[in-house]
Amino acid sequence: MTMNPPEDIRRRIIELEVEHRDLDAVIETLISDARHEELQLRRLKKRKLQLKDHITLLKMQLVPDIPA
Repeated sequence: MTMNPPEDIRRRIIELEVEHRDLDAVIETLISDARHEELQLRRLKKRKLQLKDHITLLKMQLVPDIPA
């Protein structure tokens, strides 16, 4: 059974959203720990933003083009 491209895109969006939520939990845990490393925290936040941007781009691919 093969998936068509929109199904592949939706599946990938779900995977990225799960990773985004996981990173959010890790970031919150680090922030609550007074001994957290700023560099690690910045890297995780940057990765989280990259995931958000990637999710947005994938969602835009699911929207059909509207003729001008």
